[in-house]
Amino acid sequence: MLSTDLADLKGYMAENPGAVIEDVARERQVSPRAVLDALPGTMVRFGHGEEFAAAMNDIAQWGEVTLIVHTDDAIFEFTGAVPAGEVGRGYFNLMQPKGLHGHLRHERCAAIAFVERPFMGKSSAFIAFINVDGGIMFKVFVGRDEQRALRDDQLQRFHALAERIAPGRAA
Repeated sequence: MLSTDLADLKGYMAENPGAVIEDVARERQVSPRAVLDALPGTMVRFGHGEEFAAAMNDIAQWGEVTLIVHTDDAIFEFTGAVPAGEVGRGYFNLMQPKGLHGHLRHERCAAIAFVERPFMGKSSAFIAFINVDGGIMFKVFVGRDEQRALRDDQLQRFHALAERIAPGRAA
């Protein structure tokens, strides 16, 4: 990306921090990682992808969250508890027979982004697992309470996990 394009993207994200990451990436013909990199530094920090299993098993202790997979063709949302998992046969295997389960290619995770920004008029906090191609594998959002505010217990866990995985690693 040219430095003028990067400056333009940074300016756009500063003015529109709640823009849908994948939409901006598609419109600007850049990777979602580039869009995350363009967010104001106070809104995002990055950790290493090698922490994938640790992050997922921490999230498994949070209770009900929303996990989103956003592709060009669909946006899948799962609201519930993320199961714990373990590495085996080349995958991070979610260890649950029903609900959310499956096999994740954890070795393709290059970075883990911790994002706090406004979205649709409310505060939001999510973890984006970023693959080696700069795409977002999936996002896990901090849950909301009955008043639609971020759950304080989960936000504290989000901050603690960010500090462990991405200490002082702002964009």
